Amino acid sequence: MTATEAPLDRLADFPAIPVGWAYLDTAATAQKPQPVLDAIARAYGETYATVHRGVYQRSADMTLAYEAARQKVARFIGATTPDEIVFVRGATEGINLVAQCWAATQLKAGDRILLSMLEHHSNIVPWQMVAERVGAAIDVLPLTDDHRIDLDAMERMLTPQHKLVALAHVSNVLGSVLDAKRATDLAHAVGAKILLDGCQAVPRVAVDVAAIGCDFYVFSGHKLYGPTGIGVLWGKGDLLAAMQPYQGGGSMIDRVTFAKTTYAPPPGRFEAGTPHIVGALGLAAAIDYVEGIGLAAIHAHETALVRDARAALSSLNSVRLFGPEDSAGIVSFAVQGVHPHDVGTILDEGRVAIRAGHHCAQPLMEALGVDATARASFAVYNGPQDIEALVKGVERVTRIFG
Repeated sequence: MTATEAPLDRLADFPAIPVGWAYLDTAATAQKPQPVLDAIARAYGETYATVHRGVYQRSADMTLAYEAARQKVARFIGATTPDEIVFVRGATEGINLVAQCWAATQLKAGDRILLSMLEHHSNIVPWQMVAERVGAAIDVLPLTDDHRIDLDAMERMLTPQHKLVALAHVSNVLGSVLDAKRATDLAHAVGAKILLDGCQAVPRVAVDVAAIGCDFYVFSGHKLYGPTGIGVLWGKGDLLAAMQPYQGGGSMIDRVTFAKTTYAPPPGRFEAGTPHIVGALGLAAAIDYVEGIGLAAIHAHETALVRDARAALSSLNSVRLFGPEDSAGIVSFAVQGVHPHDVGTILDEGRVAIRAGHHCAQPLMEALGVDATARASFAVYNGPQDIEALVKGVERVTRIFG
């Protein structure tokens, strides 16, 4: 299937993308469709009030809308109950919450944490901080020849000393898709818990945390066509109930006295302070938008774009491609003898926006033998014209640099 055989043609839904501008940086942040912008404007301009506190009608209505957003997220990722959904600022905060509230209290000296070579810094640094504090060790999974997390190696490396596994569901650099169910089964076979970073997965593939069986799942709203500042931590109910909060303040309490404070049950105990109310409503609108198109259609569209882009770029002798052929919506590449920042700058002159750098994945760059890559990432608003503009820009790069 080619990109022209699986068109979505949703560009008109995105007012921030002018005609002739190829926006290929969705893996960093997605542009926002008009229904999301409308939901945000309506929430601030017509229906705004605080939640959970007011006894007046508008506050009660906003509380219902806010909690309805939580229910929508729960359904979207297959959670058993909305109480398993914790609203956070983004995936980074979700990972840090698990690191501080679960790992820091459950791990001890001699325990081990298993990560992979392709993880985002946000799925490395929080675990390093915990490991240093408690005396745990970190092991790193290698990649297969086609740049996937090596689950055969995972099966060989796991031991009863491993208490936590944290892996990306889809790589933000390579677009490689993890067999999340197999990874979960392997972790559970040795008694380890597993957290999945779903930032790049949730906008592209259907996610069912119950079917996967993982223990924690995180994602950010702004990569799902929603606003920034809102994200989701999903955790199994028994795990969340046993975790103590690491931030204190309003909303997360049951009763406060100077002698003792007791905490609200999850998810409230992890949502200290006034929440990002409008962000949650914007995220709900983004889910409506994505579900209206269908994740199967989105995945087919992006897979076709990736296939066409890889085919076109591979025809250029000076271009090196990274990641598997069937990567999910992401193509990373390097142009021989040209720094990716120069590639990005020249492409920008041709109105093509890509990401250039290490993509918050410096260990992966080292494993690939490069300092950085150029990355094009696709979405529902991209089409064959964007691939044409990308390839034309890369051809210009090769001409400029000889």
